[in-house]
Amino acid sequence: MSKVGKPMNSSSTLLMIASIYNSLSKAEKKVADAVLDDPEYAVMATITDLAEKAKVGETSVIRFCRKVGYGGYHEFKLSVAQDLVNVPSYIDEEIGEADDDEVIAHKLTQNHTKLLDKTLELISFAKVRETVEALAAANRVFIYGVGSSGITALDAHYRFMRLGLSVEVQRDAHILAMSAALVKPGDVVLGISVSGSTKDLVDAMKKAKQNGATIICLTCHAKSPITNYADIVLLVPSKEMPFQGGALSTKIAQVHLIDIISTLLMRKKKDSAYAAIRKTADAVADKLY
Repeated sequence: MSKVGKPMNSSSTLLMIASIYNSLSKAEKKVADAVLDDPEYAVMATITDLAEKAKVGETSVIRFCRKVGYGGYHEFKLSVAQDLVNVPSYIDEEIGEADDDEVIAHKLTQNHTKLLDKTLELISFAKVRETVEALAAANRVFIYGVGSSGITALDAHYRFMRLGLSVEVQRDAHILAMSAALVKPGDVVLGISVSGSTKDLVDAMKKAKQNGATIICLTCHAKSPITNYADIVLLVPSKEMPFQGGALSTKIAQVHLIDIISTLLMRKKKDSAYAAIRKTADAVADKLY
């Protein structure tokens, strides 16, 4: 079964290009740049036109289309055309030095709202359903995250624990390595990484895979190293620059997808999940005034 393919949503092609951009060859990146700079032109152009615009050969355009998940250029163009029909009317709002407090708050809210819309566009619900099935059937669930992604891992741990799953979370590099060495077939490991390239996390996922665990990764880059060891790849969009590590916008996208998964998981497990939620709620009832 392929780990990464064409997104289930027809309106996510441009987002998928951005997601796999870093894994493209030099020639393929030229094609991606040409498409992202002027998607309307790409829809109208022939394969020869686009190749000339990108200054590459036609075979590079075909390889690019296949890398994104399409059989050929025509199929790719139809999907981009659908993108343009569904593209939102607003654009990212940059914060300027002259903006007052209310304007800044408004722009941040608009940007976060847009990112949630992009998250929904990029989600493969086939992968989400696979994730829910794997978590529901797991003997134990291990959640790994390092740095800022470790905060998302803590949130996922809290949500799954309240549903009655046997779950633990690890964020320390050494403990990640030891935990991964002890996982077994029947266990599920969820690794969370924006870049998908954090060595400590990738190494732990590799070890857990070797030990027979089912591996799920939540990342922003479809062709990052972590995906090489994943049975299920969950993608969320990100606009983080290198100096923006831990950006709230990315965390919002991660937590939103975790919320979707936990809600579907609660519905699937139903009786046992509701019972666990009642027990955990009762456990802290006397902690409140």
